[in-house]
Amino acid sequence: MSAQVANGTGLDALEKRLAEDLSLLELPAKPWVPERMHDGSTVRDVIIIGAGMCGLAATAKLVLSGINNVVAYDAAPAGLEGPWATFARMETLRSPKSLHGPALGLPQLTFRAWFTAQWGADAWASLDKIPKHQWMDYLIWYRRVLALPVQNGVRMTAIVPAGDLIALDLEGAQTGRVYTRHLVLATGRSGLGGFAVPDFLKDVDRRYWAHSADDIDFTALKGKRLAVIGAGASSMDNAATALESGAESLDLLIRRKEMPRINKMTGIGSQGVVHGMHQLPDAWKWKFVDYTATTQTPPPRGSTLRVSRHANARFLLDCGINSVQEDAGELLIDTTQGLLRYDFLIAATGFSNDFSGRPEFTSLAPHIRRWADGRYTQNMGTPRANLLESPDLGPAFEFRERVPGTCPMLAQIHCFNDAAMLTHGKVSGDIPAVSAGAERLVRGITAALFASDVDTHFANLVAYDIPELQGDEWTDSTPLLKKDTAL
Repeated sequence: MSAQVANGTGLDALEKRLAEDLSLLELPAKPWVPERMHDGSTVRDVIIIGAGMCGLAATAKLVLSGINNVVAYDAAPAGLEGPWATFARMETLRSPKSLHGPALGLPQLTFRAWFTAQWGADAWASLDKIPKHQWMDYLIWYRRVLALPVQNGVRMTAIVPAGDLIALDLEGAQTGRVYTRHLVLATGRSGLGGFAVPDFLKDVDRRYWAHSADDIDFTALKGKRLAVIGAGASSMDNAATALESGAESLDLLIRRKEMPRINKMTGIGSQGVVHGMHQLPDAWKWKFVDYTATTQTPPPRGSTLRVSRHANARFLLDCGINSVQEDAGELLIDTTQGLLRYDFLIAATGFSNDFSGRPEFTSLAPHIRRWADGRYTQNMGTPRANLLESPDLGPAFEFRERVPGTCPMLAQIHCFNDAAMLTHGKVSGDIPAVSAGAERLVRGITAALFASDVDTHFANLVAYDIPELQGDEWTDSTPLLKKDTAL
């Protein structure tokens, strides 16, 4: 680190180069959105809920575009936004280190620039995968170097209409009601619905099981017989963490007869996928997502080896779960491989798009149009419940009404999270294309803000009266012309 700083390639030098690049590009753009007031308070142009990677990218793009009356709220303390320092239990990221992520087309804002500024090109060349804690450190720097307007410890509890505005009720470090013209839900993997819990667990006491995204006390699982549901990345990461914390034994209960091995979407990753997927007919969108759901995404090789190196770990394939019940202080699990007993179970069963269960979305949920509301047709393929629950979004990630006219404010609420995948592709949840997603989102918000204030912008056009010519730049030759004509 010190050698890099001495050579002028430390973070200070990087930040100076970034500032120069921004200046050359005239960024941030000059503010252009007229100020709005409501009940004596300034109305925000945009409020972002969530300050993880997607929330930061959206906030940065808004500010750079001259929409500077914005704020991002996150319920977590500073430095704990998103999954990286909480329920993401992998050792490294899955994504290749070279992806530019949320850099928004600015080379000096990439992870690679941040890393090499501190540890040099040789360290970069020898780096295999990005350690997850280092990715979180990078996002903290990203927020700081761009001076993004983020407020931590603030939770949104309700969304209600207020004329042509959106009113939000807040609690925590900021309380009360605030108003905004547009709302961006950058709520990550949990999207709109939260945890997906299998029916066989819904009546089981929570003392005996946890969801993989819960705040799990792994030290309390030392010496316990554990089961983990699933064969995905989250399953492996939680299983490995439990084994490393001293679990007596651990079984991975895997419904499939074989482990998935090929990451299909990675194989076709391209700018065509990023910018073309959301333009496809609906049948093709469904076909892509349905096929990848059928083939499934394998867990990373490193994560799987992290589990299998433990002699007390078992991979139980073709092991579907019929029922789970408490029995004499234990879990008795009836599987297709017979009855199994455990002390504790971790359900790595993902997340749901069923937004009807979230109290903060109570006013919206009945009105949000889903793919099940006519966009999906039977000739598309398997009617998967989690896809049918997906919101049917507009071109700027905005919600659409199930019944036109019943909830107009949905057009100003943007679903910039994992739930947008079926409509927009993977541009609002994963590292590879988040910059493209943020640009698509902000282009739409920019156009909507300009259109809604078009009267003001035209009035400004008419009122603008600063002359470029002072009147002394030329001589009026008309009198001479008339004299010559007379001759």
